[in-house]
Amino acid sequence: MAWTPLLTFALALFVGAGTPGPGIAAIVARVLGRGTQGAIAFTAGVAIGDVVWLTLAVLGVAALAHTFSGVFLAIRYAGAAYLLYLAWKMWHAPVAAPAEPMAAAPREKSWRLFLGGLSVTMGNPKVVVFYFALLPNLLDLQRVTALGYLEIVGVTLTVLALVFGSYIALAARARRLLSSARAVRRLNRATGTVMAGAAVAIATR
Repeated sequence: MAWTPLLTFALALFVGAGTPGPGIAAIVARVLGRGTQGAIAFTAGVAIGDVVWLTLAVLGVAALAHTFSGVFLAIRYAGAAYLLYLAWKMWHAPVAAPAEPMAAAPREKSWRLFLGGLSVTMGNPKVVVFYFALLPNLLDLQRVTALGYLEIVGVTLTVLALVFGSYIALAARARRLLSSARAVRRLNRATGTVMAGAAVAIATR
């Protein structure tokens, strides 16, 4: 595939992915509330969700998605429910004593984190609009070859890794600045509120 449309797509995706939305809110809130443990698995799920929607767009199944709108609606609500679950856990998360600024969070299973991130993206209307409405204006999807598809996927994963990695690094740095149990408690509840807001955004759009 020519580099010009790929570059155009990369820039559009960078702007779209970098603009705060339910996905970014979920990633940042998770890192702030739980640290970087499990962040890779969770964000990998978010990114693969993008690849799924990209693949559906390339295959031209927008009409199919409309036909089975009930299935996608169920996926959306599942993603919202997962975010609400995370919000509840963060709101009630234990905090460290002042002498121990950040308590170690219990280790979570990577596959659960991956599926959680995937469900967030699969239910995110912002992602659906990008791949089904904006993408056809950036690339000629009817002429995408197998190699061209792999190139688009490669660009997608690279851009998302850059964007998500930057947000994770910033959130981790902000988390390390906390030094009291009260600050940790406030942060947990603030991130829980952000998660709940992202869940509402997914469920109502």
